[in-house]
Order: sequence, then C-alpha cells, then structure tokens
Amino acid sequence: MLPVHVVGAGLAGSEATWQLVKRGVPVVLHEMRPLVPSPAHRTGEFAELVCSNSLRAANIENAVGLLKEEMRRLDSIIMRSADRNALPAGGALAVDREKFSRDITEELTRNPLVTVAKEEITDLEQLEGIVVVASGPLTSPKLSENIQGIVREEYFHFFDAAAPIVTAESLDYSKVFRASRYDKGTADYLNCPFYTKEEYVAFREALNGAEKAALHEFEEEKYFEACMPIEEMARRGEDTMRFGPLKPVGLIDPKIGKEAYAVVQLRQDNGAGTLYNLVGFQTHLKWPEQKRVFGMIPGLEQAEFVRYGVMHRNTYLNSPKLLNHRFQLRSNPRFYFAGQMTGVEGYVESAASGLMVGIHVAKRILDEPEIEFPTVTAHGALAHYISNPDVEHFQPMNVNFGLIPPLEYRVRGKKDKNLALAKRALEALKGVL
Repeated sequence: MLPVHVVGAGLAGSEATWQLVKRGVPVVLHEMRPLVPSPAHRTGEFAELVCSNSLRAANIENAVGLLKEEMRRLDSIIMRSADRNALPAGGALAVDREKFSRDITEELTRNPLVTVAKEEITDLEQLEGIVVVASGPLTSPKLSENIQGIVREEYFHFFDAAAPIVTAESLDYSKVFRASRYDKGTADYLNCPFYTKEEYVAFREALNGAEKAALHEFEEEKYFEACMPIEEMARRGEDTMRFGPLKPVGLIDPKIGKEAYAVVQLRQDNGAGTLYNLVGFQTHLKWPEQKRVFGMIPGLEQAEFVRYGVMHRNTYLNSPKLLNHRFQLRSNPRFYFAGQMTGVEGYVESAASGLMVGIHVAKRILDEPEIEFPTVTAHGALAHYISNPDVEHFQPMNVNFGLIPPLEYRVRGKKDKNLALAKRALEALKGVL
C-alpha cells in the first residue's frame, strides 16, 4: 500500500493524518517548519494555534459548538487534545496552546504508520500516489506557484477581501426593500436606504472614527481599487461611497416612490436565501466596531452577523469551481485539499475539513463504500458550501446555521431553533459513524 502524502502539519493536516492512520493507511507527513519558517508560526510543533487559543463556543446551540461535537463523535485527534488541555473560558473552549500542540505532535510522531518529513514541498506532482494539500493560508511562495499551475491561476487567490454576511431572518423588512437597479432582471438585491443626508453623514462619520484591526507584520496596508475598504472610501470624501457601493441611482424605494439619498445593497449569499452579504463592505474594522457601525444601516439594527468583513493575506482556492464535496480536485482526482485553503475559515472548520478528507481518502484506498456527510450536519454543510458550483462570489466562511438546510417545521426562538437543528444533525451523523 502506497502511503498518502499529507503536505502541512497544521490543524487540517494533523487531523487528516490521524483519520488515515487510525484506519491502517500509512502517511508521509511533510512539514517545512522549523527548517523553513512561516511569517506567523513560532514553533515546529504540529497543529500550532497561531492567533487565539480559543476554539470558540462550546454549546451545540452554536454552529461551531455543534461542529466540535460532531468531530468528537468522529474520533477527532484535535478535539481529543483540546478537551484534554482545556482552560477555563466560560462558554467557550480554550486550550493551553503549547500542551495542545505538543500532545498532537507526540501522538502522531510515535505512530508507526506516520513518517514525518521535515522539508518544504515545492512540486506536488513529484509526490507519488494520493496527495492531501493542507499547507494553510500562508502557503510558501514556491508551493503557491506550483498549486497555481495545477489548478489554473484564476482560481487561486492570495488576498481575502470579504464583506460581512448577515442572516436574512434578522433584517428589519419594514425598512429593507427588494429591487434591482433600474428594475433590470429579477429583484435579487435587498436594499437598505438612507433617506436623508444627515443619516448618511452620521454613518460616514462613524466609519471615519471606528477602530481598525491591527495588521499582522506580514501584511501591508495596500489596497486593490476593486476591493477598497469601506472605511477608506469614507475617508476619501463625503460622496465617495455614494458614487460607489452606496450608489442610489436606479433604485426606487416603493415606500417613498423615488430614490433614497444613499443605499446599501445586500446580495444573496447561499442557495437557500438565508444569508446575505453587504456588497462592497470589505473592511479592516475590528469586529465589535463592525457590529456597532454597520448596525446604523437602516434595516440592520438587529442584524445577526455570521461573518464579519476581513481584509488580510490569505491563500485560498475558488473551491466551488475546483473541488467536489470530498475536497477532491475535479480535474486531477489524486489531489485533495484541506484546511483554510479550501475556503473554510477558523481553527475548528479547518480541522473538520481535514477530518473529512482523511476519511474519504481512507475509504478510497481501502476500497470501502464511500460515505456522505448529510448537509443537515455541520460537516456536510461545510462540504456543500465549498463544493457547490452555484455559489457565486465565493469567500472563506465560518460554519454557521445559515449553511444548514432549515427545519421542516417552525420552532419559536433562536436558541430553541438552533438546538433543534443541532439535534437533527447529531441524529443524521449516526448514519456516518
């Protein structure tokens, strides 16, 4: 049996490796650190947590809490180490990051089916057999160039400029109206109108005064004109946004029978119509500031943000055009991708993608029946999101209940509804175990 080559020993690569070797499949785990350092990592340990030591919400009424519980039931090495090295963190799961990484490193390196190769891979096609690429959002320049050649350059992105995403059910439809500009085509956009100049100016002033997130040392404050931060537009002049993403021209508000002074447009972000993104609102603002300032937009006062806007260096694929639901490259099926490179965002989501890839590859090598992760599970919802060719304007995403198909019956109250979604997911997961 040829070993599987896993490139990258981060959260996704470590989890994929574990899922393979626990099923008897040998793995060569390639990791360039510490021989070749990355701009963000500090050690050569596996599954190093680069930023926060939090794996976010613990309860299953939160989508990431559900994802973690599914991972536990699927025997995740990441979750086993996280639970073993947990720290007090209220309703979140936080870990002692050094013990967490060391735990995973020791368990994998002492496994007889794991061969650790401390080297930088620069040519994936030279690796024999099945290859799992889990090199992360800071993939080295040489490997990035190699991947570009394999997947085609236009499907490979180096810059994550993502607008915030809100849930449709949290919008105030007494203020929001549906229309397309000049009534062309179908009315696919939701529109949030600033009726007066005073409202608009107050919003602009709040943007100008809002606190920005700190840049990482490996990021530069350079912006492509096509993805200008909304706060930079506000800084450039009072009417810059009104001639850009807040342009009201051609949008007739049925409530007043004419154009408003400025309009923020929301574009549908998933097939079910449960999520909408703020068009043109990529931003460097801190997340609490986004909640505060964007809550000034008419109709978004009580909006639930499932993703905040980000602008940072991030290597990722346009996965819906490239990968199937098994995270497998459609054009060359011996290559699988896992982790943030696929467009899943966050520690837990990255590990979950590695978990799925490890299982799918093991089933293939052992000639066992394939399994499907139901879309009503958090795992299945993530796999569907990154592989759905109908997704337009693809951007990295955290797991959230908006990605999961709605219940077939009505449940009052957000917490009760989320709990019902979680219970349905865990029941459906039994068919995968």
